[in-house]
Amino acid sequence: MSKELKIPFAEILKKAEEYKPDMTRFLRDMIAIPSESCDEEKVVLRIKEEMEKVGFDKVDIDPQGNVLGYIGHGKHIIAMDAHIDTVGVGNLNNWTFDPYEGYEDEETIGGRGASDQEGGMASMVYAGKIIKDLGLEDDYTLVVTGTVQEEDCDGLCWQYIINETGLRPEFVVSTEPTDCNIYRGQRGRMEIRVDVSGISCHGSAPERGDNAIFKMDPILNEIHELSNNLGDDEFLGKGTLTVSEVFFTSPSRCAVADSCAISIDRRLTWGETWEGALDEIRALPAVKAADAKVSMYNYDRPAYTGLVYETECYFPAWVLPEDHLVTKVTSDCFELLFDKKPLVDKWTFSTNGVSIMGRYGIPVVGFGPGKEPEAHAPNEKTWKDHLVKCAAMYAAIPGMYLHNLEKP
Repeated sequence: MSKELKIPFAEILKKAEEYKPDMTRFLRDMIAIPSESCDEEKVVLRIKEEMEKVGFDKVDIDPQGNVLGYIGHGKHIIAMDAHIDTVGVGNLNNWTFDPYEGYEDEETIGGRGASDQEGGMASMVYAGKIIKDLGLEDDYTLVVTGTVQEEDCDGLCWQYIINETGLRPEFVVSTEPTDCNIYRGQRGRMEIRVDVSGISCHGSAPERGDNAIFKMDPILNEIHELSNNLGDDEFLGKGTLTVSEVFFTSPSRCAVADSCAISIDRRLTWGETWEGALDEIRALPAVKAADAKVSMYNYDRPAYTGLVYETECYFPAWVLPEDHLVTKVTSDCFELLFDKKPLVDKWTFSTNGVSIMGRYGIPVVGFGPGKEPEAHAPNEKTWKDHLVKCAAMYAAIPGMYLHNLEKP
């Protein structure tokens, strides 16, 4: 006989609704603190304050600057993650309100980070309070992580957490925006650089030199053609590439350029590898003709704490199987809370799952407030009812997981 399910879903949902004003206030506080990558210290301290206020058992800030809040002391380690850095605000003329002052109305909260993804942190912290209020602690330890540098280098924070602190959860809930759907995978990505050398001379007699910008031109055309012939996957979709930056050097505006370089944002679908992505560019005729150098970027920017944790700019694709226990647990929680079946899908963009599952094989499932199209966009916003739904889900998932583990 199966063990009786004793999770009070209706009470969890009621509590989450009660805490909507608190989550709104907390999210607006976070939005008001500029927290671009490598400058997250003030928002980390604000999160620590809120975790302690609502009754987390322990709150730590690690040497990289990630904030980790703990609920419970059980043997099953479950983590929930939100990166709490944001991108910049871009051209302020594209905003109809101040991105840090933000706004709220009956339904929405606006500001940089509202969807991507400080809303997830607000819901997680109040899920911890719901667990405490309703006595839902069991034989698990819930670790709520507010992680840094994701916008700069997704997954770096979890490389550090896993490798240097030894924390290895049984699974992780990513609270990146999913429009309150369940996501179970994403394409990978990598950052590629192509360098071409030339010889400078006076611009009045360009035939005396070797113009590196002209040499890059056929490479760009062939890369564009290559972008239409990349891998495809039934679930994750097509691999893509785009040229995202162009650089050059020249002695002056009256001289021939002696170097040219481009950056490529390469999205990797299932089955594509970083080695293969480099090799397909190296094999292009124009790349060979120009003797171009094709390489992968490294990331070595210091965290706000001063810590440098260098890594290559490769972020693997990952997919949680549809029949995996964690997928089932999350789907069951959704159905029991909201009395309908969830949409199970995938992210278009990249998340910390590239390290958690992509590098280390720890299962990741996504469920978060906000919507992907709001990320990095002007007039970013999220929805108050999303905060409520997500807080309820996060409070229920650990107990549901244990229930499924204990089934005979």
